[in-house]
Amino acid sequence: AMMLETVAAVPGMVGGMLLHLRSLRRFEQSGGWIRALLEEAENERMHLMTFMEVAKPRWYERALVITVQGVFFNAYFLGYLLSPKFAHRVVGYLEEEAIHSYTEYLKDLEAGKIEKRPAPAIAIDYWRLPANATLKDVVTVVRADEAHH
Repeated sequence: AMMLETVAAVPGMVGGMLLHLRSLRRFEQSGGWIRALLEEAENERMHLMTFMEVAKPRWYERALVITVQGVFFNAYFLGYLLSPKFAHRVVGYLEEEAIHSYTEYLKDLEAGKIEKRPAPAIAIDYWRLPANATLKDVVTVVRADEAHH
């Protein structure tokens, strides 16, 4: 989940930034797209922060996150400049894969393959979950977020 969320936060930020600049150049409104994309980027960032709390990555895993983000940011930026429609379709594919991955994660939690544990405080605060929420509750709301994007 951590690596998935590493790249998932990039498209909203890139799209929002490029639409913002286009809006400034053309003196036009974006029709709410800038705000929507930046809110999506923030939501995906919270997914990453949550799963960083769950996974407790070591220094080399954090370095991998930085590397993957850097490579994906530049590739997506270039892709968005060349074809925004294609870039948005790539995001649709990533979201579909995320839903599938989180569904499998939930199955593993329900089967006992992953240890039952309480939800991290950051997730309880962000999604306003009950104080006794579990990791299963977190994965469920994250999967719902992905379906909404």
